[in-house]
Amino acid sequence: MRIYILLLFSLFFFINCKTKAPEIGVISEKAMVVSARKEASKIGVAILQKGGNAFDAMVATELALAVAYPYAGNLGGGGFMVYRKKSGEIGALDYREKAPLASTHNMYLDSIGNVIEGKSILGAMAVGVPGTVAGVFEAHKKFGSLAIEDIIQPVIDLAKKGVIVTEKQEKRIKKHQPNFLKVNKNPILFDKAWKKGDTIKYNALAETLIKIQQNGHDEFYKGETAKKLVQFIQQNGGIITEEDLANYKAKWRTPITFKYDDLKIISMAPPSSGGICLAQIMKAIEPYEIDIYGHNSVKTIQTITEAERRAYADRSHFLGDPDFIKIPIKKLISEEYATERMSNFSFEIPTSSTAISHGTVNFSESTETTHYSIVDQFGNAVSVTTTLNAAYGSKLYASELGFFLNNEMDDFSSKPGVPNMFGLIGAEANKIEPEKRMLSSMTPTIVEKDNKLFMVVGTPGGSTIITSVLQTILNVHEYKMGMQEAVNQPRFHHQWLPDDIKMEPNGFSKGVRAKLKQIGYILDETNSTVIGKVDAILVLPNGKLEGGADHRGDDKAIGF
Repeated sequence: MRIYILLLFSLFFFINCKTKAPEIGVISEKAMVVSARKEASKIGVAILQKGGNAFDAMVATELALAVAYPYAGNLGGGGFMVYRKKSGEIGALDYREKAPLASTHNMYLDSIGNVIEGKSILGAMAVGVPGTVAGVFEAHKKFGSLAIEDIIQPVIDLAKKGVIVTEKQEKRIKKHQPNFLKVNKNPILFDKAWKKGDTIKYNALAETLIKIQQNGHDEFYKGETAKKLVQFIQQNGGIITEEDLANYKAKWRTPITFKYDDLKIISMAPPSSGGICLAQIMKAIEPYEIDIYGHNSVKTIQTITEAERRAYADRSHFLGDPDFIKIPIKKLISEEYATERMSNFSFEIPTSSTAISHGTVNFSESTETTHYSIVDQFGNAVSVTTTLNAAYGSKLYASELGFFLNNEMDDFSSKPGVPNMFGLIGAEANKIEPEKRMLSSMTPTIVEKDNKLFMVVGTPGGSTIITSVLQTILNVHEYKMGMQEAVNQPRFHHQWLPDDIKMEPNGFSKGVRAKLKQIGYILDETNSTVIGKVDAILVLPNGKLEGGADHRGDDKAIGF
């Protein structure tokens, strides 16, 4: 009888303690697009189904996000692309915005040298020269296979048909309407009290896209659209000129590559800090047995936090536009440097950020970015992060043209040593100079394993982008998670200053939080904290693709 009771108790215990099965993402046989909105993912996949490649789908998805996700998708912003072709060829495209020719290093300071609040964030003075249109045309010119007119057509159709407002979009629009009213002289499309289920038609944007479809790259940078855009910006007090637009060029870069265990990581080069910071953090934690410490355990969080603290301190000092400054990339991402930087790390006590400066080497940013990942049926992959910087950028909306303009100028150091809107401290390397690209945290990344495509990953999240990409890669590699399971995990973040660990609310056990506090770490679990919205693709052992679309947004994986 006793044995019977024990068996019953054991069965009851097993049933009640059984962990919930991990969520598996969308599985596809040949190709996949994962983006912030299903409308954009659908258009990207439709281009692939027509025989287009990943670069054709990049153009379609990027422009579709300008329609379906104006919060961050854009014509008036910029971004970065990392690619890997089936042959193993890799590369990176920089279509980051630039400072206008009339920019000066002190343009956001008052007469006594203090930063003028809001000047680099709201309105026309915050706008950098947009790079998105140049970026998609440059990618298509080099690698596209379908006619650009055919790629843009479904995006025009979407703009005319309209996009259904989601619950999250309704909340976003409502939250930012006070600033729309503050910045724009005349009423704009987003002043209306849009509700979930409403359809927003983007007729002005459709007309702009038709002109670009007909006249190509030069329509945006030298044509009628360019003239209207410059006139609008200047009427609103901005300094961008027709010469600024005509001079803008997207630029091919050599990506940052490094090894972590048996993985090869391919990530974005400066003026993005993403690849270098990611390399520094991963090189710093590589000697530690975080797989044995356990996922989101106290020792794992400590190890990653201390590596992040040091990498972000270096970010603020060394990194900027490589066309303007010399960056000691080889030294920064070396194992020797990582060992040197971690030499004063102890599990017993946190390192104080005030005691950590940049390392010895001889010689800011928005949570409202968006990312998409694509793998095509030919084996090519692209990882692309694009942004207006803040939510709806500068809040300045060119109604005649149908799009918001970025506030990317805030990603420069308005005044070295003073934090930007995301708390990132800047230095001389990232000071404002005419035609300079501002520093970014965007981290579009591709991972190889055994010389084969393994992961395509990236996220929005401003300064938290790097750490979100890091944790997603580690979740798959160290903790053997699937892609959707890896994306779903709670995330944490440290960026040197402020000296606290930001943690997603309700994501970490009381025991872990209590122990971290006991050791001396300061935790920030404010309810508003969203650390990344990762959109990623994992190549499974059987060659199929698993998409991880982040539940923190309206993100969607679609494949075939």
